Amino acid sequence: MTKAALEIKFKRIAVLPPIGKQNRYPALDLTVIHASERGAPKGRKPIEWKLITDLPVRGRSEAIEKINWYAMRWKIEMFHKILKSGCRAEDSKLRTAERLANLMAVFCILSWRVLWLTMLNGTAPDASPKMALTDTEIALLDELISDVGNRRCRPGTLAFYLTKLARLGGYLARAADPPPGNVVIWRGLSRLTDIELGAEIAAAGNVGN
Repeated sequence: MTKAALEIKFKRIAVLPPIGKQNRYPALDLTVIHASERGAPKGRKPIEWKLITDLPVRGRSEAIEKINWYAMRWKIEMFHKILKSGCRAEDSKLRTAERLANLMAVFCILSWRVLWLTMLNGTAPDASPKMALTDTEIALLDELISDVGNRRCRPGTLAFYLTKLARLGGYLARAADPPPGNVVIWRGLSRLTDIELGAEIAAAGNVGN
């Protein structure tokens, strides 16, 4: 994982409301935090964040804390993208708040898992697949997907099986393709869940006969 060295500055400022509205709106005490990258690689613009907050920033550690919070923004936005586009939460036709709350609770778990799987593929590719997948899911992926295309994945690893899962969702797994993203992981997991349910139903029917 690539790391960047940041120079951090911060200053408390008072922001006045527009002239003519000062009787209606109060002045705001805000802190501007400026984080700029030192020694950025050639060919890439340096990282530069300018953040404004009304939260207390009394020292360097609190400024770093606020920057770390902001760094979580991408993950939060991706989570909501999965919740909205993958689970299609906005398409729900439920009529009561209680039912909608229950549905959203389930969708949040599903969205978290998709985001978690995508992140694990980049942070722990050589981990055991059992870290994130059940024995049944691993066995089904072995039956359904014979290989991982041109992606370089060590057999038996988490990345190996997540690539299989992504291929089930339409990922082409070409050598030049970027790592699987949330969309193909979502599609693959959705298909795998349906197949797993079908296998369980078929197994139960065979037992009954």
